[in-house]
Order: sequence, then structure tokens, then C-alpha cells
Amino acid sequence: MKVAVKKIDDINFIMSGTIENSVIENKVAKFKEEFAKDKNADASASESIEQEAAGEVFKEFIDTGIKEANINIETILGQPLLKKYEQQGENVYFEVALSTSPEIETNIDYADIIPSFVKPKADRAAVETKLTQFAQQQAPFTKIDTPRALKEGDVAVIDFKGYIDGKAFEGGSAERFNLKIGSQSFIPGFEEQLIGMEYAQEKTITVTFPQDYQAADLAGKETKFDVKLHEIQEQKAEEIDDAFAQKILSDPSATLETLKEKFADQIISEELSQLYMQELKPKIVKALLEKFDFTLPNNIVEQEIDAKIREKTKSFTEEEHKEFLQDKEKFLQLRESLRKEAQDVVKTALIVEALAKKEGVEVHMQEVHAALGYQAMMTGQDAQELVKYYEENNLMTSAKMGLTEDKLFGKLLGFHKQ
Repeated sequence: MKVAVKKIDDINFIMSGTIENSVIENKVAKFKEEFAKDKNADASASESIEQEAAGEVFKEFIDTGIKEANINIETILGQPLLKKYEQQGENVYFEVALSTSPEIETNIDYADIIPSFVKPKADRAAVETKLTQFAQQQAPFTKIDTPRALKEGDVAVIDFKGYIDGKAFEGGSAERFNLKIGSQSFIPGFEEQLIGMEYAQEKTITVTFPQDYQAADLAGKETKFDVKLHEIQEQKAEEIDDAFAQKILSDPSATLETLKEKFADQIISEELSQLYMQELKPKIVKALLEKFDFTLPNNIVEQEIDAKIREKTKSFTEEEHKEFLQDKEKFLQLRESLRKEAQDVVKTALIVEALAKKEGVEVHMQEVHAALGYQAMMTGQDAQELVKYYEENNLMTSAKMGLTEDKLFGKLLGFHKQ
């Protein structure tokens, strides 16, 4: 095994060299021999032996290059990036990019990057409006006293049964189902067509499942639903007084003024959050990028470009995907168009990591799980499924970095002192 290491700059290296085919073949033979001796081995695992052997040889190649260049393993950033893999006669040629952590000077005055701002205040009228809306939302649904036509905001107690091409389908029916009109929890057009129905009325409505509906066998299909309205329920808000405040806050000593103070704090928090996301955070990031100057790790930048390409091409049509696969030049142009954005993302992440360490800002994984749980609740998703998605797609580190960034910027802005 021959490995040559070229130092591109202070943190980026290119390892190149060849490995004899016989080395890989011997490794495969050794793995197969060990597999055959293992009586508890899973038979399906034998299919990945060649891949595992090649992976181990590749690791040995990297280790040889690291030793050759006398690189401190603890300074290596991210994963080595395979730039070229080429069969050359009896050998395989490898070219690999590797980067180490850049030196970021944090012993400087960076107070000038913090933008000034005026803390929002809660207008009393806004507090009253929010309190009234909250009381309405908290009110229980009760059967209306006098039968009337169904309107938006009501809860309709209905039976429904769906048909596609005249045939009932699984999951398309229910009895005495409570549906709030205007909640948009059903197929687009379903709730709107119920408005105006009277008690005991039966009606057939026609809707079309969205093209991107999660059940592929229903996506884009026109569907008829037979619906029967049993009952209409409405919300009647309780009187907003001290007793209401005590109930909501679970505090027998609470008053209506106490509850109003809580809503004022919530309004301020929401407005401050909006100000942070739309104005303060972008200004801090821009200032950090201008303030700090250091060499970026090429392999991390390339990986960030790959991630941005995957995100961008999600919305591509089949024809667009085919076009980019066939036109290499167009694909390379797409990569280059995303390079500056990727560089800024990587640079910001490295600066935040360095400053967070200096400022003593830490984010623990339970905080990441809590944040994802809140995100799931706010978007109507399953929290466990969302966490699983993040874990399976290697997004937990990114989520943790996002929280670290917000926690750091919040400290620099003095939010915790507000």
C-alpha cells in the first residue's frame, strides 16, 4: 500500500495512492473464512462481506495517510471524503480529501456584532384580545339548545362512509365522529360542503385526495362520501374572572390580573422571538461571517453542498432529475451555485461552536428531544417518529447545533436578563 499526502493549506489534505487488488481479495477471503467458522452468523450477512472487506482496506489506507502526514487524529473534522476510486490494472487508485479543525481566535472583542434592539411591550388591548380568544378555545363543546344549520366553528357529530369507483375503502368510514368545521383536518373541501346541513340530514359530497396524500393508493383519487349529521355542538366561553384564572393556572391564590400578566409575558415572548428570527439573528450571522476569517474544511463544505442538493432536488420532477443525471455540466453548475451558501453555513457552525465553548453554552440531547417534541406538537406530527427520522437521517447533530446557536445568540443579546 502506497499513500502520498499533499497539504493543500493549513487544514486540508489530499491523500492519494494505490492498493493492490490482491490485498482486497485476501481480506475478503479472510472474512469469508471467519464467517464460515462462526456458527451463530446470520446467513444474510454473507452478502456484505466484500463491502466490509473493502471498507476495512479503505480505513487502513486512511490510517496510513494520517500516520504518513503525522496528523493528530483528535483534530480531524468530519469524515474523509472519497474523491476518486479508479481501477488501474492490478491496483485500485484512491484519492481522499481530509480536513482538520481550523484555529478560530475567540480572544477578541466581538461585542460590536451584537445589534441593539428595543424590547417589545404587550399592549393592553392585545392582552384582552388574546385572553378572550383563549377563553373561547378552552370552552367545552356542548349540544346546541335549538337545532339550526351547521356553520363554521361548530363541531359536527357525523357518520360518514367513503367510496372510490363505487367501492368502500379501508379507513374511509366512521360513526358519530366529532369534526370541528374549519379545522382543515379532513380532505380539502370536505368540511366546507357540510356547512348548512340540518339535524338528521343525509348528504353525498365529492372530494379529491391531494396528489401528495400519504396513502399512495388514495392520492389524487376522486371520492364520494355519504354523510349523516346527528348533532351540532358549540363552544360557550366561561366568564373571565378570578375563578377562571385560578382554574387555568391551577392556583387558588391567582387573580385575573395574574393571568393577564402571564398573557402579557407570552405576547412579549412571541414578539421577541419574531424579532430575533427575522432581524436580530440574520444580523448576528452576517456580522460573524465578516468578523472571523479562517480556512474552511473542504470535505465538510462538500458534504454540506451534497445535503443542499438533496434538499433542492426533492421537489424536482422525474424529467428534471433525468436531465441533471444526463447533463454533468448542468449538475456541476448546480453544485457551484450552492457553494457560497454551503460555505457560510459551515463557517457559521464552526464560529458558533468556538464561541459557545468560550461562553460556556451547552446543549444536552434531552434538550434536543424536547425541542423536537415541541416541534412535533406544533405541527401535528408524532414526536417519536420525528425523532426517529432525525436519527436515521443523521440530523440530530444539526438540530443540536441549531439549538446551540440560538442559546448562544440569546446569551449575547441578553435575553436571559430581559
